[in-house]
Amino acid sequence: MARILRRVVAGSDVITLERGRIQEHFVTLKPGGEESPESLFSRAGRVVHQIGGQVVSSEVLGIAAADRTHLHDFARAVDGVGLPIGWIEKAQAHNLLGVHIWLIAGTSVARVEADGKVLGSVFEDDGARYCRLVGLLPREASAPRPVQAETLFRQMDEALTGNGFGFADVFRTWFYNDDILAWYGEFNAVRNRFFREKGIFNGLMPASTGIGGGNVASAALIAGLLALRPKGQAVQVSDVPSPFQSSAANYGSSFSRAVEVRLPDHRRIYVSGTASIDEAGKTLFVGDCQAQVRQTMQVVGAILQSRGMDWADVTRALAYFKRAEDAPMLDEYRQQQGLPAFPVIVAENDVCRDELLFEIEVDAIQTQ
Repeated sequence: MARILRRVVAGSDVITLERGRIQEHFVTLKPGGEESPESLFSRAGRVVHQIGGQVVSSEVLGIAAADRTHLHDFARAVDGVGLPIGWIEKAQAHNLLGVHIWLIAGTSVARVEADGKVLGSVFEDDGARYCRLVGLLPREASAPRPVQAETLFRQMDEALTGNGFGFADVFRTWFYNDDILAWYGEFNAVRNRFFREKGIFNGLMPASTGIGGGNVASAALIAGLLALRPKGQAVQVSDVPSPFQSSAANYGSSFSRAVEVRLPDHRRIYVSGTASIDEAGKTLFVGDCQAQVRQTMQVVGAILQSRGMDWADVTRALAYFKRAEDAPMLDEYRQQQGLPAFPVIVAENDVCRDELLFEIEVDAIQTQ
């Protein structure tokens, strides 16, 4: 029987899923007060070594370009060498940054590598094989943006096929597009062409996040994904519609509102990056961030409730504000509504439309 444990380790939120011989740990760290990135990364290393297990992936959100010098320090502190890292840059206003680390024990983790770089991890349990890719960058950062996007989708596909997966096995994607407002339409066109080629429209559309963010290569975008290949009928993956929003495909974005992974002893929900958009795809509450936060949280809450979950089941969340000064509105809403505290990294990022001021994505787990 699976069970979930919640604790605080060195000031970080640690949620552990125990299921038979396997333990998964979801670690969320945020700076305390004016804590420096160097101190935060050192603390991340202490947490990982205290918990134990192997790192599946790590994500650093909201880091300033000036702090790139700490990238190798972070890798050494957490895993020594060969750490899969998604390093997403922004101005780091109001010290809005954080680290998420996924650890696993009880099964072996193999690294995915290409071009001399570590791109992610592969592991398996009794029900399936899993692939997590993170921090993927285009090989040629000087090419036109749509060309870089096309190249990156090809690199994803190569990494998957080289490790026994296909793109049809992908159920979650992340895209952090530099200067996203200038070319999000072009990006969607590239993704649509690639998905048609791979037959994705005939199967499961991955849940996804498309948000603004820079990277160390000054490339057009940086990306990641999660893929799963079941070993039998005991593991099933399906899309979850939103009670308050229509399909994103209706306005040219190819992703599911959420995806559910059902295993014999627990279920996982991956809710896509969600913003204040109505059923027709129009932005609600233009210019009113507080109302956009309220609307977005209600939409995500409804998705969770549609699958018998709520905010207490969240294991990982990333919240993006267009304006750093609006960031306190998320916790204000949570307290006003009496929602339980949940692990969330808050960062300042452009959303895919100029009038969208807030977006949030969540992962949630419930044991059977």
